[in-house]
Amino acid sequence: MNTPGMNEAGAAAQVQAPAQFVHEIARSFVDGLARSVDPFGMSAPILHAQLAWAAHPAELHDRLTRLSADLWRLHQHTVRRTLGLPSDDPMPAIEGDTRFSDPAWSELPSWDLLKEWYLAFTRHTQDMLYDTPGLSEKDRERAAFWWRNWLNAVAPTNFLLTNPVALRKAFETGGESLVRGFGNFLDDLRAGDVRMTDPDDFKVGENLALTPGAVIMRNRLVEVIHYAPTCPRVHAEPVVIITPWINKFYVLDLVPKKSMVRYLLDQGLDVFITSWKNPGPDMADVTFDDYLMEGLHGTIEAARAFTGAPRVHAVGYCIGGTALAMYMAWANRHFPEDAVPVADWTLLTTLVDFRSPGEIEVFIDESSVRSLCEAMAQKGCLDGREMAASFRLLRANSLIWHYIVHGWLYGEAPPAFDVLYWNMDTTRMPQAMHGWYLRELYLHNRLIKPDALTVAGEPLDLRRIRQPLYAVAAEDDHIAPWRETFRIHRHIGGEKRFVLSSSGHILGIVNPVVDPPKRSYRAAAVQAGDRAESWQDASAARPGSWWEDWMAWLKPRAGKRVAARPAASEEFPALAAAPGTYVLER
Repeated sequence: MNTPGMNEAGAAAQVQAPAQFVHEIARSFVDGLARSVDPFGMSAPILHAQLAWAAHPAELHDRLTRLSADLWRLHQHTVRRTLGLPSDDPMPAIEGDTRFSDPAWSELPSWDLLKEWYLAFTRHTQDMLYDTPGLSEKDRERAAFWWRNWLNAVAPTNFLLTNPVALRKAFETGGESLVRGFGNFLDDLRAGDVRMTDPDDFKVGENLALTPGAVIMRNRLVEVIHYAPTCPRVHAEPVVIITPWINKFYVLDLVPKKSMVRYLLDQGLDVFITSWKNPGPDMADVTFDDYLMEGLHGTIEAARAFTGAPRVHAVGYCIGGTALAMYMAWANRHFPEDAVPVADWTLLTTLVDFRSPGEIEVFIDESSVRSLCEAMAQKGCLDGREMAASFRLLRANSLIWHYIVHGWLYGEAPPAFDVLYWNMDTTRMPQAMHGWYLRELYLHNRLIKPDALTVAGEPLDLRRIRQPLYAVAAEDDHIAPWRETFRIHRHIGGEKRFVLSSSGHILGIVNPVVDPPKRSYRAAAVQAGDRAESWQDASAARPGSWWEDWMAWLKPRAGKRVAARPAASEEFPALAAAPGTYVLER
């Protein structure tokens, strides 16, 4: 009962306190149950959200009032369409959602109503999850992610009898589209995956990864490829590219017109690249220290020995870039200042601060990492298809359901697309290395904490890095969000230039110079105190490829021109022709 003078806020708090107490008790029970039956956290965040709404009846009432208003508008739309009267679209699809783009979904009342009710239900459900009161932002994101994937799975576009386009194609082809679709389904079943492209359309070394070169060094972790020059004279100091080990290196050498490697060679640069071993269970105990020393340091030393150059210009892509940042911190402590073997470094879509590592964060917590490490301990490695499936879930409509609908329901053959083939050509990761990487970087974010990590005998401190940095991010990147990649500038010294490319994690980097230009970029130096938004506001967008800006920055630093070196030498004979042997391992 309210005491005299109690205000409304006090009364509301008195009513809500028991509900909040019950919510906390129920949440503890849910967490304990989830740890045993749902280690990857699919159901627990959704149950947390339901408990949170139950504990906040005032907010729930407000949300249901807004839902009722939209449902009334949708009811009026239904009546008007049923009577054949014109009606405005009460639930337009969000920008970029092409599932309902066929005119049948708008022109035919029955299909229009199915679409509208589905969109109304999904939109309000998603909005409620994102706005759940009393729930942490991470739990909101996780709940919305898993619920969104369920909503995507039950979309009417995904089923034959509720997809007017599939029914029309079946009628127009006399059922042939369904026969082809069933064949595609069987092919996917045999492949153990929903194929985004036909693997028979591509073969590495025949129509992908065509740039001539030679493997000049090989150890248990990496093959080092040195490319044959395309110019009679090259810059004396070589470029060494550290590729990510979660994918194969040839994304940077797909076909000649898209090849970053070929572009660098044509600019008169001498190029080396890492091609990582596809590890099996026998490499379970390989550590991150091994990757740093045998992989990065071994590659850089091989390039220096081959060319005779005292320094190299290092490039790291994605987690190859994260490893390069760790190597730079290691080298700046391990070597005297004037003997660090890297003159400058370039990072491509790279995180060093894992505070907010993009949408992949929905898979990262203590329970899920522990469960993943236990699973890896049984097999000795993580199958690349498991990681690929996780990344595809982040964009399920475009990376899963699109191919199911077009392949199984429409009977269309998978498209011949080199980037999609590369994306399906997955690799494994050793248990010890990958578990350490997940715990130390994603879970505990120790790389940005001075001396919190010791790698190959040296405590890492990013502040010791003084070599000039050229960092590239992509504005639509959901794997390494560009504002998070920008944060590296808070942790290192020296000259810094940042580039923001249009497009996403792959096409923002694989961004060849074409006429007319397909994409754009922003590029400017980073000053002390700059934040991502202020830097973006101060830098103008330019049409074209950032590759040209990179060359203007890199080539003057790469030394004088010397006679071009052959792909292999007497001291470093060709162990195999490019693209090597490790890249062919499945």
